Amino acid sequence: MKSHVLNALKTVNGLVWGLPTLLLILGVGVLLSLRTGFAQVALFPAALRSFGRKLTGKDRTADGVSPFQALCTALAATVGTGNLAGVAGAITLGGPGAIFWMWVCAFFGMVTKYAEVVLALRHRVRERDGYAGGPMYLIRQGLGEKWRPMAAAYALFGVFAAFGVGNATQINAFVSGVNDVQTYFGLPVTDRGNLFLGAVVAMLVWLLLRGGAGRIGRTAEKLVPLAACFYLLLGLGALIVRANRIPDALRLILQGAFAPKAVTGGFVGSMVTAIGVGASRGVFTNEAGMGTASIAHASALVDHPAEQGLLGIMEVFLDTIVICTMTALVILTSPEALPYGTDPGVRLTTRAFADVYGDWICIPIALSLCCFAFATVLGWGLYGARCAQYLLGKPVWKSFAFVQAAVSLLGAILGTGLVWTLSETVNGLMAIPNLLALALLSPEVRALTKEYQCRLRSAGGTYEHIHQRQSLRTLAHAEISPAGRQGPGAGHPHPSFEHRSAGPADPSGLF
Repeated sequence: MKSHVLNALKTVNGLVWGLPTLLLILGVGVLLSLRTGFAQVALFPAALRSFGRKLTGKDRTADGVSPFQALCTALAATVGTGNLAGVAGAITLGGPGAIFWMWVCAFFGMVTKYAEVVLALRHRVRERDGYAGGPMYLIRQGLGEKWRPMAAAYALFGVFAAFGVGNATQINAFVSGVNDVQTYFGLPVTDRGNLFLGAVVAMLVWLLLRGGAGRIGRTAEKLVPLAACFYLLLGLGALIVRANRIPDALRLILQGAFAPKAVTGGFVGSMVTAIGVGASRGVFTNEAGMGTASIAHASALVDHPAEQGLLGIMEVFLDTIVICTMTALVILTSPEALPYGTDPGVRLTTRAFADVYGDWICIPIALSLCCFAFATVLGWGLYGARCAQYLLGKPVWKSFAFVQAAVSLLGAILGTGLVWTLSETVNGLMAIPNLLALALLSPEVRALTKEYQCRLRSAGGTYEHIHQRQSLRTLAHAEISPAGRQGPGAGHPHPSFEHRSAGPADPSGLF
């Protein structure tokens, strides 16, 4: 029965992640790159500076959700098991060349994530305890009421994704890592023990999710940088030891991108397979195109949407270009035989590290995996709760937190293949409405990017002034004076630039 379900899911997954979806992901990324003048390149220095200031404690806000907390919450959901287990699966299922296509998707994904964040802040809504935003809001607010069904569909997919990609998948990898430690110490691995691990995580998830976006942000702010730095240090040490093998690993990646059959001995027979696996695993790990991270970023208190968009660029860069690449190089420089055609999960990554550090490395790898997985469950808990609130109203938050915790128990005993296939399918279903909205609203991204670049060059005016220009008409009730004049809207440290009505923004004059 289970094999029939898995085969059916693989068929659906193949349709969802077929050529049309892959072309849509890359096509929207190319469109946004052209619209914004390749913002992922032009704004990258500013993004590095912004990330550095926030990482060192500068530019933090005193109250509300700070930009850095929003970034860490998004990174908590982004930097997860996909960086360890997902990269290993990408190599064995799509060949080393799948990593090259992950890079390509990440390059365009940086501008896609930037656009998602910019539009999420532009079309967010004010609530009693802060701001709410994301693809479902920008679809309804930016495109109009006739698009409401697509916004509701996205929110529905988001709820299910929070249970799969954001929970069961993470707990499954969490348990796999702990099982490796048990095996190392000669302890038995049992379903009862795995269920107990799931129960412990479920209790922690329930307690933290009940505290809302603020508690999640404060937890992520402490957990994510620590776990990421720890893992990067381990990876850097392994690559220093194997520095002479890095050129060969890069050759395998580049050759395998266009001739995977030659690199994998025929196990991966076509470039289409390498592209498909690389794109799907790339989207899984950095979530560019899914729109989910914009739900967290929408809560940030900033002066301009593009200011937070810079952190969206850094999010994809850190996740895929830095962490995923390091994992891939550690695996490809190791003497471990690659089990092509199977999904080894985190075990292949652990063995690759063990060839350098010894078998004891399974303990710190499991610790890193547990931190990443737990942070991801929290981040996705926020996403799912926001989607559920959009569909059913604010009171559903506590009920969602309980269900999200309960799903952790199932994730502890489900098989890897079933969980990953289901997660990739839901990812594709979420990406389609979000990417369509990004393409239709790309003129707004272009206008906001140009205005932010003018602001960086001239240091004149604020978004509070810019927002009421004819080219970006929004709300009639906002009383904000033109740049350089006195007015009732001038001088607010955190101007309110979110939409507060269900009407669409007027895109005229934005081309």
